[in-house]
Amino acid sequence: MIIKKILATLILTTGLITNSYAAGSSDSGSSKTKTQYDMAVSHIVAAKKFEEKDKLKKAKKRYEKAQKLLLQSNKKFPNKADTLNYLGFTTRKLGDFENGEKYYLQGLAINPYHIGINEYLGELYVATKRHNLAVERLEVLKGCDCKEYDDLKAIIAGEKVSKY
Repeated sequence: MIIKKILATLILTTGLITNSYAAGSSDSGSSKTKTQYDMAVSHIVAAKKFEEKDKLKKAKKRYEKAQKLLLQSNKKFPNKADTLNYLGFTTRKLGDFENGEKYYLQGLAINPYHIGINEYLGELYVATKRHNLAVERLEVLKGCDCKEYDDLKAIIAGEKVSKY
């Protein structure tokens, strides 16, 4: 009798655990399917590598592809701070500082402490010669103990140059 109860409990518990993992699957319905956001991030990573090698035309093409995917993702799943962060980033990298800033600010309205947005918006402010606003972004990052804080601090100090 006790063994039957233990087995029944194990079976129920196992079923609940399995179902709880299934509930955490991706929006696409399949964990193997890459989302538009995921594909965009892959393009951004590649673009950054091209920039490091001074292959700016190839970087620009990757940023354009990423931006297109991010716009589609933002339309499908609006108000995601991570998507708005990369929309701001790709837009800025393509030379449109005004709209890049708009995306960053939309993202900050959702998550004022988003590390990526604060760093990249600070870089945009340095590039557009608004030093005081860049310092404000640095202050937000001050307690994060993160690479982004150090990178933005170096850019503000002129020790590290952001291409744009």
